[in-house]
Amino acid sequence: MAEQTTQSQTTQTQTSTRQQPQRRYYARPRVCFFCVERIEKIDYKDVDILRRFLSEDAKIKGRKQTGVCAKHQRQLARAIKRARYLAMLPYLTEVRLR
Repeated sequence: MAEQTTQSQTTQTQTSTRQQPQRRYYARPRVCFFCVERIEKIDYKDVDILRRFLSEDAKIKGRKQTGVCAKHQRQLARAIKRARYLAMLPYLTEVRLR
């Protein structure tokens, strides 16, 4: 019996003394582009800025990808949709045949 308790104690200490691998990548906190640049209202005519927030398929990127705050993400989506309606931005990049 005494041997079993000492073995269980040694296995517990071995597992607790194992070091976890160190993380090599540290995610830096994302900062809203529009807050940093102090842009109050996002204009649909600034096509160069709006293109930064579109994917290759011309989809609007999400907040987690771009790092934009919720307030500016709503304004950004509205501005992109207006620019698309006026043919300043594409709805699709190219037609794909399957």
